[in-house]
Amino acid sequence: MTGPMKKLLSAGLGLGTALASFGAFAAEAGVGDSHRTMTFLVFAAIIGVTLYITYWAAKQTHSTSEFYAAGRSVSGVQNGWAIAGDYLSAASFLGIAGLISLYGYDGFMYSVGFLVAYITVLLVIAEPCRNIGKYTLGDILAFRNNPKASKTVAALSTITVSTFYLIAQMVGGGVLIKTLVGIDYEVSVAVVGVLMLSYVVFGGMKATTWVQIVKAVLLVAASILLVMFVWAPYGFSLPSFLQGVVDDPKVQAQVAKVLGDSAANMTPEQLGQRFLEPGLLLKDPLDQLSLGLALVLGTAGLPHILMRFFTVPTAQEARKSVIWAMGIIGGFYVLTLFLGMGAATLVGAGKITALDKGGNMAAPLLAQFVGGGPDSMLGNFFLAFVAAVAFATIVAVVAGLVLASASAMAHDIYVGVIRGDHATPEEQVRAARVSSIIVGVVSIILGILSKGQNVAHLVGLAFAVAASSNLPAVVLTLYWKRCNTGGVVAGMLVGAITAIAVVMVSPNMTYPLAKIADANKVLNGEPAKDGKPAKPGALEKLTGLQAKLATAIEGADKEKLTKDIAATEKAIKGAQDELKKFEGQTTSIVGLEKPLIKLKNPGIISIPVGFLMVIIGSLLYRDKRAEEMWDELYVRQNTGIHAEGAVAH
Repeated sequence: MTGPMKKLLSAGLGLGTALASFGAFAAEAGVGDSHRTMTFLVFAAIIGVTLYITYWAAKQTHSTSEFYAAGRSVSGVQNGWAIAGDYLSAASFLGIAGLISLYGYDGFMYSVGFLVAYITVLLVIAEPCRNIGKYTLGDILAFRNNPKASKTVAALSTITVSTFYLIAQMVGGGVLIKTLVGIDYEVSVAVVGVLMLSYVVFGGMKATTWVQIVKAVLLVAASILLVMFVWAPYGFSLPSFLQGVVDDPKVQAQVAKVLGDSAANMTPEQLGQRFLEPGLLLKDPLDQLSLGLALVLGTAGLPHILMRFFTVPTAQEARKSVIWAMGIIGGFYVLTLFLGMGAATLVGAGKITALDKGGNMAAPLLAQFVGGGPDSMLGNFFLAFVAAVAFATIVAVVAGLVLASASAMAHDIYVGVIRGDHATPEEQVRAARVSSIIVGVVSIILGILSKGQNVAHLVGLAFAVAASSNLPAVVLTLYWKRCNTGGVVAGMLVGAITAIAVVMVSPNMTYPLAKIADANKVLNGEPAKDGKPAKPGALEKLTGLQAKLATAIEGADKEKLTKDIAATEKAIKGAQDELKKFEGQTTSIVGLEKPLIKLKNPGIISIPVGFLMVIIGSLLYRDKRAEEMWDELYVRQNTGIHAEGAVAH
């Protein structure tokens, strides 16, 4: 057994020890005591498969090309599944299903945005990038621009985007897995880190690719199975299913809760119909447009997605991989409609938000329900399987992000800038593995340090930076003869800084005064205002409930009062915790008492700025190399001639 194989085995044993510890925490999860062993076995089976894939890939990963691009041996169909596995993150599986279960139509619009993004990738990015690139975003930009300058800014942008995405995934993984199966947050983050380091350090792109393929197959299979259970009672008729959603009392109650006072004069049928209409979540059209731009254009600039096009042998396979990815991703996002609405009708928004306010537990709770409920063997098996798939989803996406960041550090900075492309193949692979370990360890530390923080906006910020920094530079480098190094550097730096700056002054940040005001409203209520009656606070409500309980007789009324008291006490504790947390604080992290702008997503501002800066920088800067290399780039990106030579580097 080789040295890497021994290390891989040690990592697997360490992971097994960590997984075994989850039994001590399982009381916090949705799995009953009698089903903990089964849950462990399901997790162990799926993780065991991925570790075996890594073992197999490690024996075949020796050269730089094999580490970064799987030796360009991945077929279009395989790469399509791998792209789907890389793209369908926990946000797609758990987040979108949860949003649909709480907000109906508006949640599904996220699915549409993510899917439409691949039209941009197919028509603009996939084939040219594969034809002129070697392994990274920096290689694409360095083809006709100054190699050191373009690789430096590309590496900085790649690491920035990947870090935003990584922190969100690590925190999301820790929270979701802790909620699903009871693994402690810190242990969960560490397990995610150990696994993704195993995939990347030992198996490189080949292991990451096959882990993503397996994860995508499991994710689609689990979703299809759940949809069959949800849709079958309606005879697989879409109109009947949607009518069932409209008529469901739990859906109507959720819409009434979201709309508040405006729902007072609506009939139950109108409330149910409102669930299928826009406006419950995305109320600002400008913000919705900004989000759509970031999703559609940001996907084409995500470094871990761009890397996937270097793994296929020909341009034709690159196009085929995008078409397959679009089909798989599109089919999956259609399934999320049934998953979310099925959870809304069968489980109910009340139970979903009781476990997670954001609705992320909708799909797992739906799996448990269709299997027979929390007390059944099949229900807990379904829950365990969905939890394990969610875990594999997080790890696979994190592995792709770590590989993208490590390639930026090792291939672009160390080999390209520091060594001037004169490092030996052995030095390149060694640098890649060391960089992977550095990125992995840092991501674990950041994930643990971010416990309890609201990092949901980081995914949106990653897309916004990718759309504002990476995409303008790549598109104009490929399609505008006048584009040069000055434009690329200016566009990437200013685009990224603008996106980050807009988010820092937006409602995404935490504003202590607003948090304190909201907590006081919960505790003390709101006075009468503008003709609206006063709303009692939780403290007053608790006093009234306790008085009613003292005189209530045994039965359903007393049981309901007891539950209401428990919920009210929970709300009071949450509000008091918020007051204590923000005591003495008045401003956000950048010193603002309230947002400067109402826009939550910076795309509509930062994306035009990114394109504009590439244009201005290129017009103001003279770059003879960029002009001389245009004809070669134009021919190569359209024909693929000499593209295979890039592998030898």
